[in-house]
Amino acid sequence: MESEDDAVYRQFRPLLFSLAYRMTGSVAEAEDIVSETFLHYQRAHARGVEVRSHRAYLTTTTTRLSIDHLRSARHNREVYVGPWMPEPLLSRPEDDVEGRAERYESLSLAFMVLLESLSPVERAVFLLREVFQYDYAEVAAIVGKSEVNCRQLLRRARNHLASRAPRFEVSREQRDRVAGMFFAAVDGGDLDALVDLLTEDAVLYGDGGGVGPSMPRPIHGRTRVVRLMGVVSDLIRRFDLRVQPASVNGQPGAAVRDPEGRLLNVLALDVVDGRVQTVRSIINPDKLHHLGPLLDPRLLMPAHTAGAGGPADGTGPGEGREPGEPDDAGDRPGPR
Repeated sequence: MESEDDAVYRQFRPLLFSLAYRMTGSVAEAEDIVSETFLHYQRAHARGVEVRSHRAYLTTTTTRLSIDHLRSARHNREVYVGPWMPEPLLSRPEDDVEGRAERYESLSLAFMVLLESLSPVERAVFLLREVFQYDYAEVAAIVGKSEVNCRQLLRRARNHLASRAPRFEVSREQRDRVAGMFFAAVDGGDLDALVDLLTEDAVLYGDGGGVGPSMPRPIHGRTRVVRLMGVVSDLIRRFDLRVQPASVNGQPGAAVRDPEGRLLNVLALDVVDGRVQTVRSIINPDKLHHLGPLLDPRLLMPAHTAGAGGPADGTGPGEGREPGEPDDAGDRPGPR
């Protein structure tokens, strides 16, 4: 027979993980926070503490642990090598539910990168109110602020995010159709098709974190992105890699694996007005361990580039430039 503690865990774990993941951007850290939350609950239960609302107690504990974690981790985020992205969550495209569009937009890589610009408490207030639909009295109790203060924090967060909030294709069918053509073109090396599928101001972000091959700066412009994806396409065909469509944090994407099923990297797309506006590549192995066995990206890199980043994530000195062309990509704003 299931114990009361086990029943509480089974009921509330999905909610708490969703909150902790959106707060931290890390699957491992979210799992640790949820585990610590239930340890707090079990100890309180064992001491005879009356918990009138499991939902309120567990959400409060998870939120406060997440805020503490963000405060301690902020320095590591600030000195991160290259663009920072959250650890991706993968599912099959057909597993996504149409009616959860708002929840998925708050889960997207683009939006979670934007959340990094908020303070930990602003982030908590914004998520609790806008994503999880807690009322102001509940939010105030959870973060230990007054309702008036929480309204001010939410207004500040909304204003900060409004001008930079990502746009997504409204039609799921259109979005998935464009993504399917994009990945088919990458898999087949059809660069002309990529030109037609990308917006003129397309941008590519690569997260290697200094561990795997990485780009210190985003790649801006359709021509440069096509050139880079051509390198990726050559690697896919040379090493017989598989491009497997997947839903990445609720947006169209793909997992790139070798014939043995080992994961090399995860690609995610932002589709706007029928074209791909942003490509995000996560190749940092520290962010992919939760997805299964990994393929070491350094095995695909020529020996002369092994110490300076490699083509698997579009790196290397002068990538994306014609000889003599000035490197102005670093003057463009990054996603953080």
